[in-house]
Amino acid sequence: MAARRALHFVFKVGNRFQTARFYRDVLGMKVLRHEEFEEGCKAACNGPYDGKWSKTMVGFGPEDDHFVAELTYNYGIGDYKLGNDFMGLTLASSQAVSNARKLGWPLTEVAEGVFETEAPGGYKFYLQNCSLPQSDPVLKVTLAVSDLQKSLNYWCNLLGMKIYEKDEEKQRALLGYADNQCKLELQGVKGAVDHAAAFGRIAFSCPQKELPSLEDLMKREKQKILTPLVSLDTPGKATVQVVILADPDGHEICFVGDEAFRELSKMDPEGSRLLDDAMAADKSDEWFAKHNKPKASG
Repeated sequence: MAARRALHFVFKVGNRFQTARFYRDVLGMKVLRHEEFEEGCKAACNGPYDGKWSKTMVGFGPEDDHFVAELTYNYGIGDYKLGNDFMGLTLASSQAVSNARKLGWPLTEVAEGVFETEAPGGYKFYLQNCSLPQSDPVLKVTLAVSDLQKSLNYWCNLLGMKIYEKDEEKQRALLGYADNQCKLELQGVKGAVDHAAAFGRIAFSCPQKELPSLEDLMKREKQKILTPLVSLDTPGKATVQVVILADPDGHEICFVGDEAFRELSKMDPEGSRLLDDAMAADKSDEWFAKHNKPKASG
């Protein structure tokens, strides 16, 4: 499993302008690429919507060796109801803490040197007020699970992740594919995991030749496959193959063929300009305001 990589987490965003401000100006991430699509994704990357949408990848460095955020924006949808499924993304960056203070972005100290803040839409981020020597400040993504042991069986025994830390008392475990990659933290919660409309998706890559056997394994184990192996096109860029799975709590998991994904995910120096141009051309807020109508909720 050494060849598997943690790639990104997908967030649905209702306000692209405020979201871009948070990732660029508060966290200090760069726009790595921006893509516009005329119709919904075959693997429901943008959620269960079939209209025009955009994808913006943001991170602290190239996707080859950084865990990044995929921001999906569906034109005409202004907000998404949050569930209890996504519990936060943790990163180590004293610069982000300093930026938030300068910009007056709300911060709450929840532990010594650890600040909770929210991205537009209500997604929680935990900023550690330090800078670590590794190249990627993004440390972990935390997801809620209803049965920790069942989830560990799935993520470790079926998907091949290694357990880095486990705390039975606090009902949490830290998993990963490699020491130098962003980790997945599973946190036990009481009751069911509610994904609501804002549900995200975590993405990993593996050698392309492993995708059919991964799908076969899930079929044999009677696990949920949301999208069987499919090819996804991006205009003017590489075509990638993906399989979309769901864990026992319904968290969406994308596995993509690594070779083509490295081609697709090359940093585009025009990414930031393309996002700015798309935001400037998007008159949907004005249209809804003029007609005195609210944007739809997801």
